[in-house]
Amino acid sequence: MARANRHFIPGCIWHITHRCHKREFLLKFSKDKKRWAYWLLEAKRRFKLVVLNYTVTSNHIHLLVYCNDSNVIPQAVQLIAGRTAQEFNNRRNRKGAFWQDRYHATAVESRNHLMECIVYIDLNMVRAGVVNHPSEWKYGGYNEIQDPPLRYRIIHREMLVRLLGHDNETQMKEAHRSWVDVLVEKRAYSRNPVWTESLAYGSKSYVAKIKDEMGYKAIGRSITENSSGFELREIILPYNVSFDAPKGHLRPKNTFIYEEKDMNSVG
Repeated sequence: MARANRHFIPGCIWHITHRCHKREFLLKFSKDKKRWAYWLLEAKRRFKLVVLNYTVTSNHIHLLVYCNDSNVIPQAVQLIAGRTAQEFNNRRNRKGAFWQDRYHATAVESRNHLMECIVYIDLNMVRAGVVNHPSEWKYGGYNEIQDPPLRYRIIHREMLVRLLGHDNETQMKEAHRSWVDVLVEKRAYSRNPVWTESLAYGSKSYVAKIKDEMGYKAIGRSITENSSGFELREIILPYNVSFDAPKGHLRPKNTFIYEEKDMNSVG
């Protein structure tokens, strides 16, 4: 899995995912989800983090941001993840890791690919079978995009309008709502590993540009085409077990590729 905070490129949109330690349901209760969202709002205030969408599930989060400063995202995630974990452990008298060691980030091209990512985040809990429509999930950004609160806004709607290429907020809202409703009606919201396993997603020229800007960090990573765009992926190889003579009785059938499966959501 890519180590997101090692390859941030200024001026990009980033889709970030962060899982709880050992996939435990540490964000199961409403209070814990709300505290994560509180610290997201605080990160926006402190670091001028530009938030485009988000959702909090019981064992992982999705966060979509735009940033011109490569230091902002690591600082913001450190604040959000650190304070959420600290408060949870103190309240439960718990010790140990709260989050999986690193978060993952995918660079996302603007316009249609960005909208695809926004809707994918919105549909997370629909995909998990928890709600029938993202408007029913109060720990995500769908309702704020459609009907922003008067205070404590997290999502930067003006930036969304610009990055999606719309003329105004009304046009952006209509396009967003329509895309979500069509996919919900068609039940076309299955898990797409591009958002949790790739380093960049968009047109071929965009992904090639990201690969070039990553420099030596892109070595061993290839550009592949999928049904709706191109992605920059690491070469995934099986774990080939090589045993010396004393362990020769163990057979190569122990070889495996780790595949993610979620109880609460599939990505």
